[in-house]
Amino acid sequence: MTDRSPIDEAHAAMERAPEDDAARLHFYERVVESELFLMLERPPEGDVATPRLFDIGEAQVVLAFDREERLVDFAGSATPYAALSGRMLIEMLDGQGISLGLNLEVAPSSTLLPPEAVAWLMQTLGHRPDEAEARMTEIAPPKGLPETLLRALDAKLAMAMGLAQAAFLVNATYENGTRNHHLAFLGTLPGAETALARAVAEALTFSGLDAAALDVSFPKDKSGLIPALTRHGLRFDLPQPVAQDASPRPAPGSDPAHPPKLR
Repeated sequence: MTDRSPIDEAHAAMERAPEDDAARLHFYERVVESELFLMLERPPEGDVATPRLFDIGEAQVVLAFDREERLVDFAGSATPYAALSGRMLIEMLDGQGISLGLNLEVAPSSTLLPPEAVAWLMQTLGHRPDEAEARMTEIAPPKGLPETLLRALDAKLAMAMGLAQAAFLVNATYENGTRNHHLAFLGTLPGAETALARAVAEALTFSGLDAAALDVSFPKDKSGLIPALTRHGLRFDLPQPVAQDASPRPAPGSDPAHPPKLR
């Protein structure tokens, strides 16, 4: 197969520069963000899915592939699977002592992630930036942030469809005299604060930067800070959903709010 996937490309870049932390982080980011096809023991029953377990020495491994045809190539025929994000799969494997085999034997990105790597990824995904509580007294345009972080924020927020209207990145001075870069979300969907904060933390982590480098806040529509934020801030527009007709019940793993139950 000559058509390489984003995971293949990121894996190749990591292999070319084994000492480059940024390349390694980018590979893990692609794993987390990609849709993966998890091989199952049997077809899903409702919202319950049973992964097929393989014994490799003393370890147990589940197999996932970033393309459906790669799953079929490995199995030799059609086989039950669940489609879910890499993030969801990592969350479900955390603490199970099970390794993740990614694209094994069927792609240049063939990789075995041991339980320690799964745990590290889960810890990374659990990081959150500081949510600002101190009052901002001065707002200025951002400066000095690396281009890698700006690109990472843009990519992450582009996937946060409908969770907020926009975000503004500024350089803030707080009432206690400290200064820090600050990302303020406007028009936030109620209850979406945790997901947005997590997206920002992942952008920081996978850019190789410390999560403390950026504060986040969710000012209300009537906040007196909004004019200054929109005037001085670097704006990120989040995509908004388009109304669609009712669709059939989604397959297990397709709804991030209701991941399949593995057993």
